[in-house]
Amino acid sequence: MTVEVLQPAGWPRPKGYANGMVAEGRQVFVAGQVGWNERQEFPATLAEQVHQALKNIVAVLNEAGARPEHLVRLTWFITSRDEYYAELPQIGAAYREILGRHFPTMSVVQVVALMEPKAKVEIEATAVIAL
Repeated sequence: MTVEVLQPAGWPRPKGYANGMVAEGRQVFVAGQVGWNERQEFPATLAEQVHQALKNIVAVLNEAGARPEHLVRLTWFITSRDEYYAELPQIGAAYREILGRHFPTMSVVQVVALMEPKAKVEIEATAVIAL
């Protein structure tokens, strides 16, 4: 797959995400994945839930023949900005373990609640596989 990272001249390079990407191919859309396992059990911390949510995304990508490097967009919904910043080192480690050093476009949004009462994070994903 050919992906072009969009980095406007004079802008500082963002850390951990891209400002924009251009890709051509088969599009894969992954519904928001919460941090539960296949038995719908949630771990206690946000970082652990991020780890599981990312694993869930990779499992769905695999169904389409896609891998983490095919990701072009992630949208994170979190229930606590404070918890996110407090656990950022663990969240970063979980991200690198599951997705490697591929950093697509990303947004992180704090929300009042998620539909699953124990969920602390929900992540949507979009990937593009070369034709």
